[in-house]
Amino acid sequence: MKLLKQLFTQNRLWAEQIKAEDPKFFEKLASQQAPEYLWIGCSDSRVPANELLGLLPGDVFVHRNVANLVVHTDFNCLSVIQYAVEVLKVKHIIVCGHYHCGGVIAAMGNKEYGLIDNWLRNIKDIHYKYQAQMEEIEDEHERQDYLCELNVLEQVANVCYTSIVQNAWRRGQPLAVHGWIYDVKDGLLRDLDITVNALEQIPEVYRSSCQKVSALHHSK
Repeated sequence: MKLLKQLFTQNRLWAEQIKAEDPKFFEKLASQQAPEYLWIGCSDSRVPANELLGLLPGDVFVHRNVANLVVHTDFNCLSVIQYAVEVLKVKHIIVCGHYHCGGVIAAMGNKEYGLIDNWLRNIKDIHYKYQAQMEEIEDEHERQDYLCELNVLEQVANVCYTSIVQNAWRRGQPLAVHGWIYDVKDGLLRDLDITVNALEQIPEVYRSSCQKVSALHHSK
C-alpha cells in the first residue's frame, strides 16, 4: 500500500507543478483535446510518448501495444486510428519502434511464451519476408536492430493500407504517416525516412475502392 500512496502523492505534486506554471491548464484540458499527433508505439515502459517528445498531456493521442504492431484484425488499434483521424483530425500518425525491443527479439527465436506467441507471429512473418537480408548481417545485435526497423516499416505500411487513412486522403484531409525509432540507450529518436502522405505512394493492390460491392449482386 505504501507504494500506491506514494504514486498518489507524486500525482498531486505533478498536478501542483503544472498549475503553478499554468493555472488554467487543466481547465482548458478538460474542455477538449485537440492533438495533432497519433503515436503508435510499444508498451515498453521505457518508451513514454509524451515525455520523450517533450509534450504535455493533450498534445498527443497514444496507442501502445507489444512491439508497436498494426494488425488488420486488431479492432482496438483500428478504432484508435479511426477516432484519431476522423474525430480528432490528427495531421500526423507516428509509428515508433525502439531498438532492443523484447517483442522483436522474442519473435526471432523459437522459444514458447504462451498466448503472446500468436501476437509475435506477425513479427515472425516480417523476419521470414526479409530473411535473405537478415542473414547477411553477422552481428546478432545488429540483426535485432535491423528487424526493429523493418517492423516499423511494415507497420507504417499497414497503417496506410487501412481504409480509414485512405479515405482521409481521398477527402483531401492533410495526413502524413511517419516511421521513427527510439534508442533507449541515449534517449534519442531517429527518423527512418519513411513518410507517406498520399494514396499514390502505396502499391495499387493495397488501395481500397470507395465503391462498395453488393454481396447480393454476386450471389445471383
